[in-house]
Amino acid sequence: MSYVEVGCRVLLVTVFALALWSKVSGREPWARFVRSVRDMTPWRSNAVPVAVAAGEAAVIVLAATPLRWAGALGFALAAVLLGCFAVATALVVRRGAAVPCRCFGASETPMGWAHVIRDLVLIALAALGLAASTAFGLADMGMAVISGVSGAALGLLITRTDDLASLLR
Repeated sequence: MSYVEVGCRVLLVTVFALALWSKVSGREPWARFVRSVRDMTPWRSNAVPVAVAAGEAAVIVLAATPLRWAGALGFALAAVLLGCFAVATALVVRRGAAVPCRCFGASETPMGWAHVIRDLVLIALAALGLAASTAFGLADMGMAVISGVSGAALGLLITRTDDLASLLR
């Protein structure tokens, strides 16, 4: 695995694990997430929230599996999910609806263009990881650890963008 692939894998595992945990960590977080999905879409079924959670779990498992094909599939699935999130968020913003972003927990921040941009950045990182997963070569263990820690730190930073923006206001 290349350093870029390791960093992108750990970043995606961090982002998707925090997103999934914020939804399934209890009855109330799940109910808030389901309400926000219903506010975003015309569907009143629980199928969409369940599909989102299942997709996030699949990305985590695939990206954490140290096999080249699993990583490539995890990057591709992450890009598809993030693309769906970006489109859904953009539609909400264009409608002018004040739907809170439940991506990473109980934030009351309404969805905005910054959320779409965050999803687009994550799509680019998933694409970068996918491209890196096609390169052959072994990574030095020390540099791989540094890449992984960097990916985790960037993933944590990305998941806290709403809090950082609020702090800077």
